[in-house]
Amino acid sequence: MGVAGLAVAPLPAVEIEAKTTAVVIFYSIMAATGGLMMGYDVGISGQVTTSDSFLKKFFPLAYDKIQREETDTNNYCKYENEGLQVFTSALHLTALTSTFLASRTTRLMGRKKTMLFGGLLFILGTVLCSTALSFPMLILGRIALGSGIGFSNQSTPLYLSEISPTPIRGALTLLFQFDITLGILFGNFTAYASSGVESDWGWRITLALAGVPALFFTLGTILIEDTPNSLIERGQLEKGKLVLRKIRGTDNVEPEYLEILRASRVAQAVENPFADLLMGQNGPPLVIAIMVQVFQQFTGINAIMLYSPLLFKTLGFGDKSSLYSSVITGGVNALSTCIAIYSVDKIGRRMLLLEAGVQMFLSQLIIAVILALKVDDDSNTLSHGMAIGVVIMLCTFVSSYAWSWGPLAWLLPSETFPLETRSAGLSVTVCVNMMFTFLIAQSFPTMLCQMKFGIFLFFSGWVLAMSLFAFYLLPETKGIPIEEMLERLWKQHWFWKKFMEDEIKENEDSD
Repeated sequence: MGVAGLAVAPLPAVEIEAKTTAVVIFYSIMAATGGLMMGYDVGISGQVTTSDSFLKKFFPLAYDKIQREETDTNNYCKYENEGLQVFTSALHLTALTSTFLASRTTRLMGRKKTMLFGGLLFILGTVLCSTALSFPMLILGRIALGSGIGFSNQSTPLYLSEISPTPIRGALTLLFQFDITLGILFGNFTAYASSGVESDWGWRITLALAGVPALFFTLGTILIEDTPNSLIERGQLEKGKLVLRKIRGTDNVEPEYLEILRASRVAQAVENPFADLLMGQNGPPLVIAIMVQVFQQFTGINAIMLYSPLLFKTLGFGDKSSLYSSVITGGVNALSTCIAIYSVDKIGRRMLLLEAGVQMFLSQLIIAVILALKVDDDSNTLSHGMAIGVVIMLCTFVSSYAWSWGPLAWLLPSETFPLETRSAGLSVTVCVNMMFTFLIAQSFPTMLCQMKFGIFLFFSGWVLAMSLFAFYLLPETKGIPIEEMLERLWKQHWFWKKFMEDEIKENEDSD
C-alpha cells in the first residue's frame, strides 16, 4: 500500500537534545570522503584526455586530428571529438543507472554497506583503468568507476544528513561537497605534476592515484556505524537506540528515537517508494530535488571543471599555464566551500543561493564580453591582461558556486524527503545529477565550438532562471529537524502547502 492512505498522527513538537560529539564528527569525516572519489575524477579528466600518450594509445584518430588542427584558425574547435566526449561522460552514464540499484541496497542493507560497496567498485575501476592495455579494458574500468560513484553518491549525503544533529546538519552534510572540491584540487595537482611525463607512466600514475581517496573511503566505512534511521527502519531497534545515544552524547534520546520509529513504521508500509514519490507530500521535495540538480549542472561548473585544461588551452594559455590556472580554480573551489560549511546553518540556504546567483551571473557575463572583444577566429591567444581577467572572473564564478549551488544541491534533497521515500528520492537526485552531467560533458566541446563566447551567455541565462526559482519556490530548511519537515516546512510554505492540503482532503474523502 502507499503511504498516502496511512494515517499516522505526528508526535507533538518536543525539544530534541543533541550534543556535537567527537563520534558524530568522526563518522561524518569518514563518510564524506566518498566525495573525494568523484572530485578526483573530475580534476584529472581534462588532463588525461589531452595527454598525447593517452590519445595515441586509445584514440589515435583523435590524436591525428588534433595534431592536424594545431594551426587551425578556429581555436574554439580544436578539441571537439566524439570519442573523447564519450570517454569523459561514460562514467556519469554508468553512475546514473547504478544509483537505482543503490537505492534498494541502501534501504534493505543499510547506508554503510552501500557506501562500502561503492568504495570497492571504485577501487576495481581504478585498477582496470590504470593498467588498461586495450580500449575495452579502459571502458570496463570507467564502468566500475561510475558504478562506485553511483553507489557512494546515493548513500553518502543520506548518511550524513541522518546522523547530524539539527543545529549543524547543514555543515556536516556539506562535508561531502567539501571533499569533492578537495578531490578536484588533488586531481589538479596530480595532473600538473604528471604533465611533463611524455610516456604512458604519466596518465597511468594519474589514474592509479584515484585509488588513494577510494581506499580512504572504503576503510572509513568499515570504521563507522550505520545511521539510527537505517537501523530502526530495518528492525534493529535496540542497536539503533544505542547508536543514537552514542552519536548524540546523551541518554535522553527518547523523543528523537520515537520520531524516527514513527517515520520507520510509515516507511515499512511503503511497498514501492518510487511510486510514492509521485504522491502529494512527496511532490514538493521531488520537484526541489530535480530542479536543484538541473540548475546545478546548468551553472556550467562541470563544463569548466571537467574541461578546464582544454578550456584554458582553447583560450590561448600554454600547456603548463593552463594546468596551473586549473589548479588555481580548484583551490578557490575548495576554500570557498569552507564558507558554505561555516555559514549554512547561520544565514540559511536561500541567502547563500540568492547572493551567489548575482555573483555567478555577473562573472559569466563579463567573461563573455571579454572573449567577444578579444578572441576571434584569427587569434590563437589572449593578451596577458585579458587572460588574467578571464582567470579572475572564472575564480569569482567558481567561488560563488562553491558556497551555493555546489554543496546545497546535495544538502537540500538529503534533508527534505520523508524517511519512507528518502532512499528513492536520493536515487532520483543522483540520477538527475549524473544525467545532466553526462549531457554537459558530452556536449560541451561541441557547444564551445558552435557557440564560442556565447556559451557563457547561455549559462548566465540559466543562472538567472535558477535565482528566480530559489527566490520564489525554495523554502528555508535551516534549523528544522529532518523528520519534522512535513509539518514545519511544507505545510507552511505559501506555494507547496496546497499539495499537502490536497492530499489531506483526498485521505478524508477515502475515509
